[in-house]
Amino acid sequence: MKRFLLALDKGTTTTALVISCALLAIVSCLGLWQVLARFIFSLPSTWTEELMRRLLIWMVMLGTAVAFREGALVAVDLMLNSLKGKARQRLRAFIAFASITLLLILVVWGVDLVYRIRFQTFASMDFLTMDYAYAAVPVGALFCIIAVLAHYFDPHDTQLDNAQ
Repeated sequence: MKRFLLALDKGTTTTALVISCALLAIVSCLGLWQVLARFIFSLPSTWTEELMRRLLIWMVMLGTAVAFREGALVAVDLMLNSLKGKARQRLRAFIAFASITLLLILVVWGVDLVYRIRFQTFASMDFLTMDYAYAAVPVGALFCIIAVLAHYFDPHDTQLDNAQ
């Protein structure tokens, strides 16, 4: 089971990282186009800002899964660093349990939200429904759950070089 989870995590984390990086590049290009269209060509783009906002949501939700996996989220870990042995393992289990509980809430309510707004369209792009944008919440939370479990079983604690 542990081996399957770690293999699944490797695939989902890699996918999340690649998609997040690609979305960052797309958002950057859209931002550049928006500036060029408005200030150089004097033809403001009506759809780029809205699309950038939605893509940023996807980028953050998928990028959070990578951060969970690498243990790179901001944390107050004084208690964790001061504990040893079984006490430390129990605290790590509690942290994983609390994180998964929150993420499961995001999945359940996210799916409900996506279902409720499935007919609403973007203001500037009426051919796309809002459920594509809001689906980032449950999808990202599922990726995060896998990452939290994988981090619990195989911790990668990425910390800043100057962290204390």
